[in-house]
Amino acid sequence: MVEVNNTPWLTLLGWGEGGTQALTAASRAALESAEVVFGARRHLRLLPPLNAEVIEWPVPFADGIPELINQRGRRVVMLVSNDPFWFGAGTTLAQHLGADEWLSLPAPSTFSLAASRLGWPLEWCTCLGLHAKPLARIRPYLHVGRRLLVLVRDGAAVAELASLVNRFGFGDSLLTVLEALGGDNERIRALNADGELPQDIAHPVAVALEVAGNGPALPLTPGLPDHFFDHDGQITKQTVRAMTLSALAPMPGERLWDIGTGSGSIAIEWLLAHPDNQAVGFEQNTERAARARSNAENLGVDWLEVKEGRAPEVLNDTPLPEAVFIGGGLSQTLLDDLWQRLPEGVRVVANAVTLESEALLAHWQHKVGGELLRLELANAAPIGTRRVWKASYPIVQWRGVR
Repeated sequence: MVEVNNTPWLTLLGWGEGGTQALTAASRAALESAEVVFGARRHLRLLPPLNAEVIEWPVPFADGIPELINQRGRRVVMLVSNDPFWFGAGTTLAQHLGADEWLSLPAPSTFSLAASRLGWPLEWCTCLGLHAKPLARIRPYLHVGRRLLVLVRDGAAVAELASLVNRFGFGDSLLTVLEALGGDNERIRALNADGELPQDIAHPVAVALEVAGNGPALPLTPGLPDHFFDHDGQITKQTVRAMTLSALAPMPGERLWDIGTGSGSIAIEWLLAHPDNQAVGFEQNTERAARARSNAENLGVDWLEVKEGRAPEVLNDTPLPEAVFIGGGLSQTLLDDLWQRLPEGVRVVANAVTLESEALLAHWQHKVGGELLRLELANAAPIGTRRVWKASYPIVQWRGVR
């Protein structure tokens, strides 16, 4: 541990558009006693004269980390936007440092400032940091009546976000543009998402969205209607998908392997279950793999990884999962490989339609245990002036734990 005067050598100092006027006494003291001050260009423009060496943080962000670490042993202040650990740089920097090397002095976050200006209870708002991420990630949160606070990178991103909200059918939403909150250039303007945006939106900027409109919201329960997915018929249908996801039982931060991903519907709904979840789809058909990626982007979970190839070979060099779904390519070779490859405790679910695959699952359940189910569904359909039950192909599902 390297310390200066028995204190951590690095201070992550929350810095807003108000400059030193908005600083607490502790933050002001840290800044005045610093030997080195790092900050982005827009932060440094608000910096008063100091005795410290002032270093502009480079772009991309990661390029500045080695220089920061080289200053270990001196009194260093890093100017970080508002709250360093709420969609801030502190999260990245802390991964490169010991917990006893740094001290964080946060300022009010942009989310807090925005909620205060609008009179919104922050605990009821959904806060999204999309300044460096695809804006389509807003898709799962578009529910009528919901209030969203979104960090975006610039005015062009505000226009892109408004366009997406319109495309998804929520053009009646009230969109409030909040610029330079807490500074002399603070400006707040409200308009409908389908209205004409101002051309002079300045960075830093956030968007507040009160969702309204007739767009199709994504349900929060598993089993999205099939029309949300582009597919060629290779899809786990809604009702069976809901039961499959229930068996897979996604929990926050877990990874899924979706073998024979097809349209990607199972993997996509796994990701929709929690924003920290990860999923890898494996698909040997190039066209289907591209379709799965497109479906994931359109439904706001663009981080779905799709690997092309035949299982089990394509499974190599992939981080091990907490759950596996086999929707296609079921074989004895695949099951044997998974049982050799996977650690204990991994949940595995396999669906079969053909008699051959059904027999394979029956044998496998007898060998390793688990639960074997036969799912038979029928929908009411017209026949003349009356109705009958029209049956779908039965699905045999095996659920087990490695």
